[in-house]
Amino acid sequence: MLDTPKPAEIPHADGKILHSVSDGVGVITFNNPDKRNAMSLEMWEGLSHALTALRDDTNVRVVILTGAGDKAFVSGADISQFERTRHNAAASEEYSKRSEAQRALLASYPKPTIACIRGFCLGGGMQVAMLTDIRIASDNSRFGIPAAKLGIAYGYDGLRHLVSLVGPSWARLIMYTGMRIEAAEALRIGLVDRVLPDAELWDATMEIARTISGNAPLAIKAAKITIAEMLKDESKRDMAAIKAIGMACMDSEDFREGRTAFMEKRKPQFKGK
Repeated sequence: MLDTPKPAEIPHADGKILHSVSDGVGVITFNNPDKRNAMSLEMWEGLSHALTALRDDTNVRVVILTGAGDKAFVSGADISQFERTRHNAAASEEYSKRSEAQRALLASYPKPTIACIRGFCLGGGMQVAMLTDIRIASDNSRFGIPAAKLGIAYGYDGLRHLVSLVGPSWARLIMYTGMRIEAAEALRIGLVDRVLPDAELWDATMEIARTISGNAPLAIKAAKITIAEMLKDESKRDMAAIKAIGMACMDSEDFREGRTAFMEKRKPQFKGK
């Protein structure tokens, strides 16, 4: 029996960011294993290129982010760059501005995103993972934000997402101590959504991604938009956007296809329109 060909991987940031597409699932790989996938500024920019390519690919319905090798998802920022890019307040501000667009792109991404986390997920890696919709981790994963050990002020957006997931008390404990959190604890406090044996992690993540890919894209978009608006302050919620996507779902070809497939006892073929 022949092996299934591996999807072609498109390189960005000198190959330290890769993306590929298979069966409606886009995959972005942080490919800097010699540094445990530590994120350089160039990798942030490469991530933006990969996210944009997959966003604009109509064949892609869900995106997985993962780290190369078995040591780390992303072990944080590339500290070797700090003397050049973050050596004082002004330089750090410029660094933040240059990576802010990439974080904003992931935060507002229109397609479902899944972080497949193996090994270390620290600092900037936590920021990436917390920006995704779903976090699935191996039982050997480790989490933490060592900002207090480096004299770094972790940004507002990163802390807002941390508090939304684990609450203010756990956020304080994580930030004040710089402690490492094991996978079981991360699951218990809500930092991740599932923890699986390492050998099962990728297949389980792909199964979830393919399930999402087979469902109605407009219905998923409606859920994503509505949940995002619910998390905002009430005065800032865009109720018109929620109503608009709800109406689009009810008037869609996919809604008719879903009803027809149910009556005909077959798998629906959704087109996202």
